[in-house]
Amino acid sequence: MSRPDRRATSPGAAEAPRRPLGARGYGICLAGIVWREVLRFVQQKERFLSALVRPLVWLFIFAAGFRSALGVSIIPPYDTYVLYEVYVTPGLAVMIQLFNGMQSSLSMVYDREVGSMRVLLTSPFPRWWLLFSKLIAGVAVSLVQVYVFLAVAYAWGVEIPPAGYVLALPAFIITGFMLGAIGLVISSLVRQLENFASVMNFVIFPMFFASSALYPLWRVRDASEALYLVCLVNPFTHAVEFARFALYGQFEPLSCAIVVGTTLIFFTLAVIAYDPGRGVMGLRGGPRGDAP
Repeated sequence: MSRPDRRATSPGAAEAPRRPLGARGYGICLAGIVWREVLRFVQQKERFLSALVRPLVWLFIFAAGFRSALGVSIIPPYDTYVLYEVYVTPGLAVMIQLFNGMQSSLSMVYDREVGSMRVLLTSPFPRWWLLFSKLIAGVAVSLVQVYVFLAVAYAWGVEIPPAGYVLALPAFIITGFMLGAIGLVISSLVRQLENFASVMNFVIFPMFFASSALYPLWRVRDASEALYLVCLVNPFTHAVEFARFALYGQFEPLSCAIVVGTTLIFFTLAVIAYDPGRGVMGLRGGPRGDAP
C-alpha cells in the first residue's frame, strides 16, 4: 500500500498560501516605481528641457509684450500692483505640473502595454497602490522642474517671499497629485500612443487657457460671463490659485478643497478604470492579475 501524500491531504494544498506583502513589500514596490521614473527623467534630458521651454518662453517673451497691455490691479494675494510676469509665474509653475502629469500618463500607456507596468498590474499588489506609487513618482519629478523654473524666474526678477518657496511645497504636491490623477484617467481611456497626443491637446490647452493662469478672472468676466463661469468650474484655476496664495504665505481654503476633492474623484475613477473586473482595462482584456 502506497504511502499517502501528505502534501495532497494537507489543508490549503489545492491553493498555495500567499505570503502577506507587508509594509516592506509595499515600500519596495513604491521605491521601485519612483526610482524607475527618476531614472527615466534623468536619461531623457529633452523631457526636462521641453518642460522648461514653454513656461520660460511665456515668461521671457510674452510677459514682456503683455506687460503694458495687461496691467494687474491689486488683487489677493498681492498687496500692491504687480508686473505681469509676477502674476503669471504661479500659473506657469502649475502648467509644468500639468504637462508633466500628461507625460507621465503617456509613459503609463506604454508601460501598461509592453513595459514594466504590465508586469506590475499582474502582481499581488493592489491596483490603488500601484497607481498611487505612479502618482508619487510623477509628483517627485514635477517638483524638481517647478523649483528649477522658480529659480530661473527669480533670476529674471520675479521676487517671491523666501518663506513662500517652502510654504508652497505642500500646495505643489497636492496640485501635482490632482493633475496626475486626471492623467491616469485619460491614460485608461487611450489604448494606442498615437491617439494620446490628440487627446492631450483636448485636455491641456482648454484647462490652461480657460483658467486664471494668464489673466485675472475679473478681466475674463469683463470680456465674457460664460467664459468666466467655465474658468470657475475649471479645477486647474483652483490649482493655480492654491499655489499662488501659498507662494505668498496665504491659504486659500476654497481652492484647496476643490483641488483635494478633484484629486480624490479622479484617483477613484482611475482605480475603477484599471480594475481588471469592472474597469476599462477589463473591458479591453488588459492585464488581469489577482490584485484586488
